[in-house]
Amino acid sequence: MRRKMAAGNWKMNGLRAQLGELDDLGSAHPNASCDIVICPPATLVAPAVARTKDSTVSIGGQDCHTQVKGAHTGDVSAPMLADAGVTYIITGHSERRQDHHETDDDVSAKTQAVWAAGLTSILCIGESKAQREADETLDVIARQLAASVPQDASADNLVIAYEPIWAIGTGLVPTPEQIDEVHKFMRATLQDRFGDQIGNGIRLLYGGSVNAGNASTIFTIADVDGALVGGASLKSSDFSQIISALEHSNA
Repeated sequence: MRRKMAAGNWKMNGLRAQLGELDDLGSAHPNASCDIVICPPATLVAPAVARTKDSTVSIGGQDCHTQVKGAHTGDVSAPMLADAGVTYIITGHSERRQDHHETDDDVSAKTQAVWAAGLTSILCIGESKAQREADETLDVIARQLAASVPQDASADNLVIAYEPIWAIGTGLVPTPEQIDEVHKFMRATLQDRFGDQIGNGIRLLYGGSVNAGNASTIFTIADVDGALVGGASLKSSDFSQIISALEHSNA
């Protein structure tokens, strides 16, 4: 039985004043039946870890460099984030792929760096609006899974988030049938590559304009093991409703 996960990506948002949201989130879910992860900006990682020491909330990083250390001004390595106390790092988010021109090979290398640091990668994949309209979605997903996911994947070191680029922050959401098609395809692809035990064990999240209004419907879809949430994770009151919907789907 895969444990459900609600992960929040704060992106380039948040100052120390917002850390109180973590207190409220932990208080609202003291006996959470799913994993709760918040990925704040790098400036808040250490204080967020300290703030959630006795909480059900875990802290993750939003990105890392492929190298352990070196002359890479402005970058943060996976061991540095591990030293700060994170347990997860996002790799391959579409905003990194687009804004920083990260390739599948880059994402694979970063994911291996995450694993080498003893952490779990939340690896993002997804198609653009043009690719969806050209009926290329499953081809894109297959290509990204093949090239972005390293060979040593396991249920312990990898979570995959399907985030259609055209749905991120736009308010647009694929139909349940479209989400179901992609998640079934991802599950079958992972089973074919890694075998049933690993393929069935890797958690698959959906991300892209998830909110309190649509979460319950999304979480009824087979092979949706939770969500990677952007804007709706910034306020504990909003994210808490999504977590509750996920916990209810677990019951």
